[in-house]
Amino acid sequence: MNMVLVLTGVAVVMGGILAYVNHLTEGPIAEQKSKALADGIKTVMMCNDLVVAKTDEVKQNDDKGKEQTYTVYQIHDAKGNDLGAAVESTTMGFGGDLKVLVGFNPKGEILGYTLLEHAETPGLGAKADKWFQKGAKGDIIGKSPAEPLVVSKDGGQVDAITASTITSRAFLLAVNNAYKVYKGTPATDGQTGATEQVENRK
Repeated sequence: MNMVLVLTGVAVVMGGILAYVNHLTEGPIAEQKSKALADGIKTVMMCNDLVVAKTDEVKQNDDKGKEQTYTVYQIHDAKGNDLGAAVESTTMGFGGDLKVLVGFNPKGEILGYTLLEHAETPGLGAKADKWFQKGAKGDIIGKSPAEPLVVSKDGGQVDAITASTITSRAFLLAVNNAYKVYKGTPATDGQTGATEQVENRK
């Protein structure tokens, strides 16, 4: 009986300590995420002097009925001129969720991108943060996904990351979906593009 009381007491005290630590760190963590997002928006829009004029959350069901959420940040310059938008888009990569922030100008051309979250293999799929940047082998900057971006292995125009075709397909699907949401059209299945390739990967 005494042992049960001691263990219960220890559990209560430890739970209280953990809750207190969580309370202390909750604010700084949220602030850090907010700063990272603000920096990310400036990076993908290729502009430091900007204003987030409006933020919209767009929810759409994919072909499997699973709800996907996209966040659209409408961007203006300091004078109120439309610079386009930064869009958060998530798909299923090789190792888990792949969340991308993509910047578009008013014409729908890609200004830049950054990975907000991923669980891809270090040294392989994780290369997506650099592989599709300006001047890199899979450069997508300046392109418009009005015609969906597809890896060359599937007959498209974008070189896939070496030995990471699944991640490349998932990344491009996220970018294509971000464009469709920005332009107000339904996004495609956020799972199928990568999931089908898992079964066929070599």
